[in-house]
Amino acid sequence: MKDVADLAGVSVKSVSNVVNGYEHVSPAMHRKVEAALDALGYRMNVAARNLRTQSTGMITLAVPELALPYFAELAGSVIRTAEAHQWTVLIEQTGSQPGREMDVLSGSRQRVSDGVLFAPSESWPSPTHPFSIDFPLVILGEQMFDIEADYVTMDNVEAAKAATAHLIGLGRTRIVALGASPHWDRSTAARRLAGYRMALRQAGIDEDPALIVPADPWHRLAGAQTMNEFLDSGIRMDAVFAFNDTLALGALHALTAHHIRVPEDVAIMGFDDIDEDRYCLPTISSVDPDRDQLAQVGVERLLARIAGEHPDEFHRITVDSRIIGRQSTGDTSSPDEELVLSVHKGRVEPIG
Repeated sequence: MKDVADLAGVSVKSVSNVVNGYEHVSPAMHRKVEAALDALGYRMNVAARNLRTQSTGMITLAVPELALPYFAELAGSVIRTAEAHQWTVLIEQTGSQPGREMDVLSGSRQRVSDGVLFAPSESWPSPTHPFSIDFPLVILGEQMFDIEADYVTMDNVEAAKAATAHLIGLGRTRIVALGASPHWDRSTAARRLAGYRMALRQAGIDEDPALIVPADPWHRLAGAQTMNEFLDSGIRMDAVFAFNDTLALGALHALTAHHIRVPEDVAIMGFDDIDEDRYCLPTISSVDPDRDQLAQVGVERLLARIAGEHPDEFHRITVDSRIIGRQSTGDTSSPDEELVLSVHKGRVEPIG
């Protein structure tokens, strides 16, 4: 670093400010130091910096499983956001196993990273364990734990209500709620079911328990098998609201195998707006939870926690969401088209 400072004609402190991304550096100073860095081929000694700052320069993202496209795409968004802040992301795959998720909340990963972004699974049991969190933590998802932390999520109730209401607006009244697992009322599945029920009530449609169909796990196979069983039962339906897009893909496969036309006979609405929705036929309408915004807010809140900002203030941050119409609901005719049907703006609420 002294060699760089000598070549640039500046102080070692100025070089340090540029290398470490200090924001109050003049453009002229930045150009001089960058030129000297390039000329000498300087690379920061990350290990030495971390020893000095007592920081690993890494954060952990804990997700249930990367085989689910939603979490794979979320991980990509988190990595891109963290890189923009010069942080590295370690990926922890919990396998939806409560014991491994308990390890995340116990802080056992703190030896290798400075903080944790935690996306819990839907298989988490009713929370009875008293958690005492003494490390930087941000939870991506519903407030399923009685712990002091920031929660970054979307309004699952309102989004599910809007998705169901859109199907009702298309004249569909026999709507299957696919994926309504019998979890406690804090879970994502329970909130999406609550939104589905609200839309039915507001439209004056009586709820039919036969149309509330559990499917677990939320994978393509479960979606296909569950839909096959439902079709074999002979219960009448004219739409499917799948609680995630992989269930929707499985349901589409089963409907096609039974020669049931989508959307003419049965419309399909998914949730998560994964990339596959745009490349199947018909393309699948879905709820877009704005993963990029969720990742950006989650990473920035975690870095603020690591920096020690406002240690006693915690918030529930709800990001924007949109309903995207495609071929599976008859909103578009071309696979290349999509419509933004509604937008729900996010909000920030204090916890406690």
